[in-house]
Amino acid sequence: MSELATLARPYAEAIADLAKADNQFDQWSDDLAFLTTVVESSELSTWVRTPSVGGNALVSLILDVCANQVSPAAQNLVRVLVDYQRLALLPHVAVQYEALKAQHKGYAKVEIVSAYTLTPEQQQDLEARLQKSLGKTIDIRMTTDTSLIGGCLIRAGDQVTDLSVKGRLQQLAAELRH
Repeated sequence: MSELATLARPYAEAIADLAKADNQFDQWSDDLAFLTTVVESSELSTWVRTPSVGGNALVSLILDVCANQVSPAAQNLVRVLVDYQRLALLPHVAVQYEALKAQHKGYAKVEIVSAYTLTPEQQQDLEARLQKSLGKTIDIRMTTDTSLIGGCLIRAGDQVTDLSVKGRLQQLAAELRH
């Protein structure tokens, strides 16, 4: 997984530079999301991962599917990724691009996984604390996972804070083994 992220990073950074120069952040987000959906679709994913499929045929197939849905610059990205046999990186490029976009725009995407559904007051309190600690406006995505037993797991970029009962029990078990 980290190898794919390493390979995807230069593409994401180049796209972010283009988006910054042309003030097209949202257009690139839409294009990358659409292209990721196409590449990961059950109909095309086997073609994307089959090395014997010729590059020109793959580009034609994807661009036919995308038709007028993506910008000419995004179509060029597809050509470049296919030429370098990197089309399977597209979902990773999209994720890294979104992180760069958030960084540029001064907000942080935060995922909170809680053992139970939080009340609106708890969500507001947690959001205020996170904004203060991160020093940025935040975009929160809340999910629940009862396997955490209690507490929550907070992901902000590549920083993970595990405040769950499950995480603490795992940490205690690891300490007892040593």
